[in-house]
Amino acid sequence: MAAPPAPRPPRPRKEPQPLVIPKSAAEEQRLRLERLMKNPDKTVPIPEKLSEWAPRPPPEFVRDVMGSSAGAGSGEFHVYRHLRRQEYQRQDFMDAMAEKQKLDEEYQKKLEKNKLTAEEQTAKRRRKRQKLKEKKLLAKKSKPEQKKEDEADSDHSQEQTSEEEDGDAREDEEKEDNAEESNFVMGR
Repeated sequence: MAAPPAPRPPRPRKEPQPLVIPKSAAEEQRLRLERLMKNPDKTVPIPEKLSEWAPRPPPEFVRDVMGSSAGAGSGEFHVYRHLRRQEYQRQDFMDAMAEKQKLDEEYQKKLEKNKLTAEEQTAKRRRKRQKLKEKKLLAKKSKPEQKKEDEADSDHSQEQTSEEEDGDAREDEEKEDNAEESNFVMGR
């Protein structure tokens, strides 16, 4: 004879949770977050993005073709009307998708065009900055040579060259300021 099974230990009872009815969407969201934060190790189900609605494709083979012969029942018209509505819905969906695709293509072309014009403007300004840098380098290289010549000349000629250099420096600064103005191409 088998021994009687050992009595199971009693299960720990969970505390009864009070029933909370959310009064607003914010409160409902708060309750959901609290429930999630009670057990942070538990994985959270993140719903995937719903796919776009698409109509049912047309049947490949229609078995019960309705004809114009006599003997059609009174329910046949409703079947016809339902099929017709489905087909119109499918055609409208195809037209809407074609329009959406056309607008997307136009938008992409517009973005490409704006990008090209912006690159052209950037390249133009880059060339301008390079020319200014080259002029400055040439001016710096020629300054020591001019100073040597100027030292040989009188003090009067030194004063004139320093005034000219100040004028050149001011012009260069003005050119740099003009070259750095922003000119964005948007919405063309």
